[in-house]
Amino acid sequence: MERVHARLDVLSAHLEVSDPMATAIEPWCTSSVAAPHGSLMGNLTIVDERTGKKYHVSVSEDGTVRSTDLKKITSGKDDKGLKLYDPGYLNTAPVRSSISYIDGDEGILRYRGYPIEELAENSTFLEVAYLLIYGNLPSQHQLADLEFEVSQHSAVPQGLLDIIQSIPQDAHPSGAFVSAMSTLSLFHPDANPSHMGQDIYKSKQVRDKQIFRVLGQAPTIAANAFLRTSGKPPVLPSTNLSYAENLLYMLNFMGNRSYKPNHRLARVLDIIFILHAEHEMNCSTAAARHLSSSGVDVYTAIAGAVGALYGPLHGGAVEAVSKMLSEIGTVENILEFIRCVKNKKRRMSGFGHRVYKNYDPRAKVVKKLAYEVFSIVGKDPLIDVAIALEKAAVSDEYFVKRKLYPNVDFYSGLVYRAMGIPPQFIAVPRMAGYLAHWLESLDDPDTKIMRPQQAYTGVWLRHYAPAK
Repeated sequence: MERVHARLDVLSAHLEVSDPMATAIEPWCTSSVAAPHGSLMGNLTIVDERTGKKYHVSVSEDGTVRSTDLKKITSGKDDKGLKLYDPGYLNTAPVRSSISYIDGDEGILRYRGYPIEELAENSTFLEVAYLLIYGNLPSQHQLADLEFEVSQHSAVPQGLLDIIQSIPQDAHPSGAFVSAMSTLSLFHPDANPSHMGQDIYKSKQVRDKQIFRVLGQAPTIAANAFLRTSGKPPVLPSTNLSYAENLLYMLNFMGNRSYKPNHRLARVLDIIFILHAEHEMNCSTAAARHLSSSGVDVYTAIAGAVGALYGPLHGGAVEAVSKMLSEIGTVENILEFIRCVKNKKRRMSGFGHRVYKNYDPRAKVVKKLAYEVFSIVGKDPLIDVAIALEKAAVSDEYFVKRKLYPNVDFYSGLVYRAMGIPPQFIAVPRMAGYLAHWLESLDDPDTKIMRPQQAYTGVWLRHYAPAK
């Protein structure tokens, strides 16, 4: 397959914290820029105003302190030391990772140092998957080998297809996808550390086989789960098409042997997959690493991640945006909708983000992609509603003050809708990020089974007596 190049106009306690197939790497560009802040290494002196004691805590070069260092800060013999109370992990780093970087204030997203905009314009999804998983852009030979291996591993076991066909037709496609992905572990017992021994993933060959399987079979599972819940027969993948083309093929084949996916639509889908491939320690990625820390097989870990992605506050937001725009209906209803949002009577999906306090860089790319798609399949009237809603929101003090800007989900839903692709397919490209974090966790000497602490607020002690 040819590499596609397409241009896209496109504390006190008072605390202040002042190849898978070859070893040769031939990246397109080897230049790099050091982090602007340099090393943040140093020491903190913490004064506990409860006791007057001083404590010294080391700060690593990446600006983190070990939370266990705070346990030595106690108020007395019955005090077990400070714990960090951090609902939602707003400022807790459970891992060190070199996979992706986000600066939400500046609207920056980079994969292994590469700006997302550059990758979206110049790269392909499987090339980006290689970058995320193995650390560098592949050579042409490495990319060709990856494309071949993924293609050869795209067929799923017949037993799994049978299970998908037994799923109730009114089931949600995401639920079907989660169930099918977890079931993969039953069909691949050679990937189960509990069955084969905990050291099986020390083998590069075993690791790579799971990577090829997940990348290859995820689109087939997603497509057939959707086909089942749409009342359509199953479709087998084609090994003669690109990654994105194959997915379009399975969704639209419908027995038409002359059907060929539109290459421009396939390129759009490929770019969207690049944008959705990885996003630091989001809810689902954190779930993947949490599960992986127990030593579970990769399929169960990824199924858990997809389960987290399923939620409407995470990947389910793509579907929520389409529903919201459909409910608004026309541009004339936008002002009333915004009034309801301000009065907390309605929720505005696709705006705001946990980390981005600026315009999501991915949203800018997807907005342009929407027009590309409409030029092929026809304009979706909801695009006018989306543009008008964005214009009204970014000029309204209520949203500006709260730094609520469009995120990648805002326009993705319209693009998926226009292409006839269910929004739940965001799970497919996420496989690249999940696999990258799974692989990184296997080699991380600091990886421990995740077991967060709690701040107990219940009854301290009481003795048993039968209730009267």
